[in-house]
Amino acid sequence: MIVKPKPVAKATPKALYQRIRSDLEAKITSGDWPPGHRVPFEHELMETYSCSRMTVNKVISALAEAGLVVRRRRAGSFVSRPRVQSAILQIPDLKGEVEKRGERYEYRLLDLRKRLASARDRTRLGVATGSQILAVCCLHEAQGQPFAVEDRLINLEAVPDALREDFSKTPPNTWLVGHVPWTEAEHRITACNADKALAKELRIDEGAACLVIERRTWRNGEPITAVRISHPGHLYDLIARFTPIG
Repeated sequence: MIVKPKPVAKATPKALYQRIRSDLEAKITSGDWPPGHRVPFEHELMETYSCSRMTVNKVISALAEAGLVVRRRRAGSFVSRPRVQSAILQIPDLKGEVEKRGERYEYRLLDLRKRLASARDRTRLGVATGSQILAVCCLHEAQGQPFAVEDRLINLEAVPDALREDFSKTPPNTWLVGHVPWTEAEHRITACNADKALAKELRIDEGAACLVIERRTWRNGEPITAVRISHPGHLYDLIARFTPIG
């Protein structure tokens, strides 16, 4: 009697989807694909797994939803960087936060100008007409990738030493945290869609979601600084731990 071999059952779309996702997740969580690594393009995965574009797209979408990859239009998908967590009621040192998680910190001054406060500056900083301010814009990076754009105004009447500091080398955030005392601070947390200029500096798609932290500080009622820090939405968390009152 001749025994015919049983035909090998083809994997169902669901089983294939789970296999591909498990394979990619394992490469990410094991460190084989470090943060910033480009995930193979969809057509490459289709060829590797002999599957449809729909299946591959579903896998990548699920990994993006889980926070494991970031999709960039026209560039592909990349392994996500760990999210930085910061306490809402603290004033963080961005340089220290990046280095604390073992990543290489880099900084670049984009623009620095001493000027008379404009009407918009006066609204942001709360200074009088004719006040001298220092406007500083800079970029913070983690492992060679943009982490935040800092747009800051400093009241020179309150902090005249800011004129003598070399902000091409020292981040204003780091210098202020370490050298300028304050007695009151206000945080405002919002979200925005990156405009063309911000998207270019953060290397994200125009219209991508960003987390925005606006902060003002005072010393005995005198304005010190006002800053707007914009992060790519997938890189930063704000946390608060508290207990019931009363």
